[in-house]
Amino acid sequence: MKEEVSVIAGPSSFDLAARIARKLDTHLVPVDARIFEDGESKLRVGKTEKKCCIIVQSTYPPTDRHLLQALMMIKKCADSKVEKIYAVIPYMAYARQDKAFLDGEVVSMALVARLLETAGLARLLTVDIHSPFALSYFTIDVENISSIPVLASYTANNICLDRPIVVSPDSGGKERAAEFARILNVDMIALRKFRDRDTGRLSIDERLDTNVEGRDVILVDDMISSGGSIAEACKALKNCKSGKVYAICAHALLIGNAMSTIKAAGVEDIIATNSVPNKSAKVDLSAIISANLNRLIHTY
Repeated sequence: MKEEVSVIAGPSSFDLAARIARKLDTHLVPVDARIFEDGESKLRVGKTEKKCCIIVQSTYPPTDRHLLQALMMIKKCADSKVEKIYAVIPYMAYARQDKAFLDGEVVSMALVARLLETAGLARLLTVDIHSPFALSYFTIDVENISSIPVLASYTANNICLDRPIVVSPDSGGKERAAEFARILNVDMIALRKFRDRDTGRLSIDERLDTNVEGRDVILVDDMISSGGSIAEACKALKNCKSGKVYAICAHALLIGNAMSTIKAAGVEDIIATNSVPNKSAKVDLSAIISANLNRLIHTY
């Protein structure tokens, strides 16, 4: 494989790319990134193999910069006549903008898909995309990998829990939380979340389907951005006399003061994958991503 595959370490995901390259037993291609005072990126990609290039670049904030850098690397590979160009984008930006909810709104995810394909992308791997419907805008092959097994494994092996229960902050994440609970063989419930359309204020119905008194809680979500939903969920659970509360997600964006907001609400710890490199990125995705890549490389 060494003579056929290059793993290109995008500026946003160097460590993850290096881990993937080691697991695939192939060489890592560095990318020299320069950011000018006006915010423009200038990239210089090292020498790549002609048969297959795997670009690893998560598109967490600054979202537009990281997305444009991904496009630049894909285009460089296409210009170099690489036969197969794959991209690993663990956190896929704009997946929440997959529909037009008001007249005049741009469906940004449709544009992102078109840009990636036009640049020369042949196949995409992402992790726990916020909306599976967002993948429908691609005409190339796309795989959405679940991080739930590795997150659940980390929880089982690293957190001591008293009569644990898995909780989804809302009904939309019920299936995700149910999978997590099945792996750990514990109970699961989904909270009922409401948002006032006029004020935007978030509230949680504290009439729960299961008694959580004295039980440690694992709040499972796909992503944590501002932290408001997790904080309100924790407050509601604490009002119901729950035990310790842990927040676990695939993508911990933790925008602004999200970390302090969540901790102030009573959450013991935030555990996430390394799709976004920060202090909460305690679960490595490289093994599950490499396994999928290895299969693809030898199949296509």
